[in-house]
Amino acid sequence: MADSMRTIFDLGRPGRAANAQVPPAESVEDLPAEMLRDDPPALPEVSELQAVRHYTNLSRANYSIDNQFYPLGSCTMKYNPRGAHRAAGARGFLERHPLAPEPLSQGFLACMHDLQEILQDVVGMPAVSLTPMAGAQGEFAGVAMIRAYHEARGDAARSEILVPQGAHGTNPATAAMCGYTVREVAVARDGDVDIGALEAAVGPATAGLMTTNPSTCGVFERRISEVARIVHDAGGLLYYDGANLNALLGKVKPGDMGFDVLHVNLHKTFATPHGGGGPGSGPVGAAERLADYLPGPVVGRGEEGYRWVEPPSSIGRLSAFMGNAGILIRALAYALMLGREGMHRVGEFATLNANYLARRLREAGFDLAYPDRRASHEFIVTLAAQNRRYGVTAMDFAKRLLDYGMHAPTTYFPLIVPECLLIEPTETESREEVDAFVNAMARILAEAATDAEVVKTAPHTLPLRRLDDVKAARELDLRWRAGTPSP
Repeated sequence: MADSMRTIFDLGRPGRAANAQVPPAESVEDLPAEMLRDDPPALPEVSELQAVRHYTNLSRANYSIDNQFYPLGSCTMKYNPRGAHRAAGARGFLERHPLAPEPLSQGFLACMHDLQEILQDVVGMPAVSLTPMAGAQGEFAGVAMIRAYHEARGDAARSEILVPQGAHGTNPATAAMCGYTVREVAVARDGDVDIGALEAAVGPATAGLMTTNPSTCGVFERRISEVARIVHDAGGLLYYDGANLNALLGKVKPGDMGFDVLHVNLHKTFATPHGGGGPGSGPVGAAERLADYLPGPVVGRGEEGYRWVEPPSSIGRLSAFMGNAGILIRALAYALMLGREGMHRVGEFATLNANYLARRLREAGFDLAYPDRRASHEFIVTLAAQNRRYGVTAMDFAKRLLDYGMHAPTTYFPLIVPECLLIEPTETESREEVDAFVNAMARILAEAATDAEVVKTAPHTLPLRRLDDVKAARELDLRWRAGTPSP
């Protein structure tokens, strides 16, 4: 059995210990008797070296951008430059207390003010708040700002948020959390929003529309100005999900497309760490009509230097202080390393990689969901034909890719495309890496035609074989009990 699949308890022996790291014992005489254990805790009895090796082996079993190709569509899993990490680790940032007064925080505040202005320029909006601690929180803030705007105008009848089928998957949940009814808008066969369906959906109840552009269909919404006009004419506002902003850098700004509020995923567009539940940051930007509703504080600049400022009609605080400072510094360092022209090249090379990869996969025998459209930074392959012909699914392809040392693209999203893979190579991958992915996909396609069971039962080379996803979700059991064998 691979060590990474054994529990740390399986490695131990009675009486073995790592005493060098044990803290000095303290008396428990002052603790109430009912707070004391009857039996010692069931802790693993291992050496220090065994503990180190166990957790190191577990970490090696993870897939990450540092050691594998990771083309996760709509999530922009790209390299995080080490120089940005070093900048965030500078003593002045690392040791600054979050309650330090403004006169002693001028350097940090200057950096945050610079980042606000950079993001304002990138998104084409006059105001940005850095406080949201994740993209999801930034999304929540944006919809809460829309709600506050309508309430301030006494427009309580606006109870619906429109969400196109090609929008990001979190949008309906965020709208519901903010008390709105979600109304879906159809996407036409070419991947654009169905204008007729949108015109039929808007009305006095429309509070706003949530979408991203390029959409999760992997194409640029060509009629976005018309979409914005229709929603605005109905009295609604437009929310931009920043998941796909990476494709637009230096080319077009959400504010210029007519959006009123948006969030930016710093881990996607600005190359800060991604995944594992954190750390995160989702700054929110606002057009002039919503700037007063931004979550506070923001950084202002006056004659006496930089200071914290609360927007006059703020929806409130979203974090204990003003956001995830270390991630914000990383994003600023990344932006400064790129410069304006470098940031333009990000969008260009992300789009180039995606279109090159789409062309290669099409030549290898795969079907594109929107073959007549140019890809943005990502695109969709549909395996519906392979499913009918060989009985293999998109999930089978995803699992088999693990045997080739690559993480799978996003599977089964958007839901409007059957048996789909949403693929995003990003700008940080070389042509050789992209070609290796094409070769792996072509080999799996050949396997599906000649020995489909190899694909259906993958992965074959990892410590764990394929799990029963439904059982794992419904009967999740992470407890260890003595005598329980490892899987």
